[in-house]
Amino acid sequence: MKTKTQKTEELKEGKKLLEKSQVLIFTDFSKVKTADVRNLRKQLKEVQAKYFVIKKRLLSLLLKEQGVEIDVKGLGSQIGTIFSESDIEKASAPIYKFFYGLGGDSKAARTESVKKIVGAYDLKKKNFIEAKDVVFIGQLPPREVLLGQLFGMIAAPISSLLYVLNERAKQTVETK
Repeated sequence: MKTKTQKTEELKEGKKLLEKSQVLIFTDFSKVKTADVRNLRKQLKEVQAKYFVIKKRLLSLLLKEQGVEIDVKGLGSQIGTIFSESDIEKASAPIYKFFYGLGGDSKAARTESVKKIVGAYDLKKKNFIEAKDVVFIGQLPPREVLLGQLFGMIAAPISSLLYVLNERAKQTVETK
């Protein structure tokens, strides 16, 4: 059991993280190996995020001090919070990949493993994001890939039209 000074230190650390954060993502870390959590922390450093495990009661106090109204007790049994300095799009992708990878080879196990993502809270917009939405955003490819796909979809009809016109021009030259 933690002493009062340890809890106070956790609250101070949580306040520092919360001040820098744009998004909080909540995960259930029960039955996740310590080595896997360590790997998650390494992956999160790349997207300017930090995985912080704090008791739900202390997390609730911390969030209330900042004016965030969330029922933390209803999120699950053992909650770890990811404090992200970047937006939800950047933060959710490595989290989704991590939990998807924990599931192993079977699709059912992967689906069950992804359910450990229990929700998020956007501190800028001040709204709670459901777990299914966090998973959906995490599955999306990066912004650059989406822009490339959009450009390809726009360019495909134009290139097809140019190809047809070119072939038509070749046919008219051959018939003369």
